Amino acid sequence: MWRPFFEQYHLIIVQDGDPSKKIRVPDGFDYQLYNRNDVNRILGPKASCISFKDSACRCFGYLVSKKKYIFTIDDDCFVAKDPSGKEINALEQHIKNLLTPSTTHFFNTLYDPYREGADFVRGYPFSLREGAPTAVSHGLWLNIPDYDAPTQLVKPLERNTRYVDAVMTVPKGTLFPMCGMNLAFDRELIGPAMYFGLMGDGQPIGRYDDMWAGWCMKVICDHLGLGVKTGLPYIWHSKASSPFVNLKKEYKGIFWQEKAIPFFQSVSLPKECSSVEKCYLALAGEVKSKLGEVDPYFIKLADAMVTWIEAWNMVNSPGEKPAMTSLPNATSKK
Repeated sequence: MWRPFFEQYHLIIVQDGDPSKKIRVPDGFDYQLYNRNDVNRILGPKASCISFKDSACRCFGYLVSKKKYIFTIDDDCFVAKDPSGKEINALEQHIKNLLTPSTTHFFNTLYDPYREGADFVRGYPFSLREGAPTAVSHGLWLNIPDYDAPTQLVKPLERNTRYVDAVMTVPKGTLFPMCGMNLAFDRELIGPAMYFGLMGDGQPIGRYDDMWAGWCMKVICDHLGLGVKTGLPYIWHSKASSPFVNLKKEYKGIFWQEKAIPFFQSVSLPKECSSVEKCYLALAGEVKSKLGEVDPYFIKLADAMVTWIEAWNMVNSPGEKPAMTSLPNATSKK
């Protein structure tokens, strides 16, 4: 279903789990396929910041990509249809969202004023109509909702059938639960902040990778004057994961988020933090000093955040060649 939408783009596939397992990619795609052996070979000791046996491993693809725009999607998500029955080109809508400004400082009641057929409503300040550069486009899903385990357990048959034809800016100073199933971002504007944390194998928590990235990213976007949009496009989420397995992964996070969210709501970054990397390192220091009191895991996570920035700078330093060129065991095809 994705072929007509994906075949014109470069794909990066991050294979989680057993690296000896062979994955067959259909013909006709320009892609690079990385497994855990490749991650270890490229990053060396810094590979410790990339999660194993968890969807958080996808951020390795963000690290090695050389493209301006990144679209990330789960393997159980497919092309959705709008109410007229037309297949939705999710990538096209994400790019439209990213290419138009965000209204971070003043809410427009007609939603995104830069969409065709919309504009700023009466009373919207003219001084704010230039908006802010959009760093992140957060899409939604039809069919299986993105619920936590307790909600899954009490609403096992619930499905999202509502298609809302709207895009809106998440206001400055407001956090939101970012889902990595249908997400795009401008790598040049916000790439180093899109770290999905330490999750999965060997860690006490899972299924909070995209949430963690979203909280960090939003604080940094607010500090640097960047915008985040949510709404269109929709994708079709085809299957629900087990609520019992999810509860085992999430249960500490359900408690910890009640401490983490107030932390992100109140944290302040120094004025001298003028780049995403500087902001992220400052945020890592705050995580260690404030959330480290909640659980030692956050000290480990803060250290991994620093390692992530070191890895980002190592792989993306000026003149650095694409990592694939020195990796005979990785798979690349055009």
